Amino acid sequence: MSHHPDSIRINKAISDSGFCSRRQADKFIEEGKVTINGTKVTLGDRAMPNDTIHVDGKLISENTTLVYIMLNKPVGITCTTDTRIEGNVVDFIGHEERIFHVGRLDKPSEGLLLMTNDGDIVNKILRAGNKHEKEYIVTVDRPITKDFINRMSSGIPLAELETTTKRCEVEQISRFVFRIVLIQGLNRQIRRMCEYLGYEVVELKRIRIMNLLLGELPIGKWRDLTEKELEELKNSVEDSDNSSFVDSVTKKPSPTKGKNPKPHRTGGRRRRGQN
Repeated sequence: MSHHPDSIRINKAISDSGFCSRRQADKFIEEGKVTINGTKVTLGDRAMPNDTIHVDGKLISENTTLVYIMLNKPVGITCTTDTRIEGNVVDFIGHEERIFHVGRLDKPSEGLLLMTNDGDIVNKILRAGNKHEKEYIVTVDRPITKDFINRMSSGIPLAELETTTKRCEVEQISRFVFRIVLIQGLNRQIRRMCEYLGYEVVELKRIRIMNLLLGELPIGKWRDLTEKELEELKNSVEDSDNSSFVDSVTKKPSPTKGKNPKPHRTGGRRRRGQN
């Protein structure tokens, strides 16, 4: 099937406008809430530059100002763009542009959250495989042992998610505190891993996403990424596959051999019900 050279997939058109992520756009399309020139669209439909697109009755317009924000998310704020939910991150920031979060942090967790209206970079980051490192400082309710560190780093079976966590870097910092670097983003992953070993997470703070460091940013404050940060981020995801989420779910990954297999992303399950 040949496409008009100027047309782009409707979910990309919506995410490029900064209205929401491509994944969220697919959801709106599935729910029948997206129209092109007044006609309902289906997944995979394409839009032309001068088409009029509405999502949930709202007109989608071309996105001119790209925003890249780093927030130190406080405990109690929910990572959702649904503004009906009290304590949602969008109202908390109150930015004039419509922005959405890249990945999530559970409601009881705090720390670095990346917010943007650049749908393209969201897709690239979420697919950056082994480069998509996220670093956390975690406080638990009882003293950490060598065995705890070894088992955390070599993979924990999570029956409820039907998976075993990938090997990861774990280091003890003090009696109750450890540092962990993940390249996965399973639902409540660190909390579940600790629970499996009989520990409870008392405090969980994300201090880094890829090259972005939380640094001295106070809790509850946000700032724009610096040009250098943004440039490094874009460089590191340059070769990241940029097909849509829907494509990635239908392609079955081949089993990878070797030390660092690319994390298998399953479209829907990853971030559901994290609070």
